[in-house]
Amino acid sequence: MNDNAPVLVVVDAANVVGSVPDGWWRDRRGAAERLRDRLASDGVPGVAGPVEVLLVVEGAARGVESVPGVRVESAPGSGDDHIVDVVAGAAGRSVLVVTADRELRRRVAELGAEVAGPRTVRP
Repeated sequence: MNDNAPVLVVVDAANVVGSVPDGWWRDRRGAAERLRDRLASDGVPGVAGPVEVLLVVEGAARGVESVPGVRVESAPGSGDDHIVDVVAGAAGRSVLVVTADRELRRRVAELGAEVAGPRTVRP
């Protein structure tokens, strides 16, 4: 484990945005941008030490830009598959995946990632 690297926090944008029925379906891209901006300003509550935040977007939210403090990646296909690939590529590093998706939680936990629900980053 690389104790000097910041914790990689991978946020499943579609799942986190979809966890609150606030009209996000009318503007998926805008909802992902609001989540990105909240992460950039508030960080990840409860995670000690430095963090690197990666917001994974898919579908209509593809193309959301990164901002200081939050790197955004557009999944070329399935957001879940992209998140699994990111976790697999982060071997030797602490990773926290934020999602409520049970199957995704199982897949990333098998790779050694910690998991947390959407309320970790969204009230």
